Amino acid sequence: MGLDIRIPIGLMFSIFGVMITIFGLFTNSSIDMYKKSLGLNMNLWMGIGMLVFGLFMLLLVKLAKKDAK
Repeated sequence: MGLDIRIPIGLMFSIFGVMITIFGLFTNSSIDMYKKSLGLNMNLWMGIGMLVFGLFMLLLVKLAKKDAK
């Protein structure tokens, strides 16, 4: 059939999501860094969002392979 585009997209978003989430956790105590975002740790929240999206894409690949059998 060919390469399913959801695999590299899911992997990319999952890897970057983990990296940004870890960065957000380590910089959580830096008040000056998050002044522009009204005190929200946007690295943490965007990392979690990217991780969830990446895992969702990989889940779709698994479900599609299960239905194809």
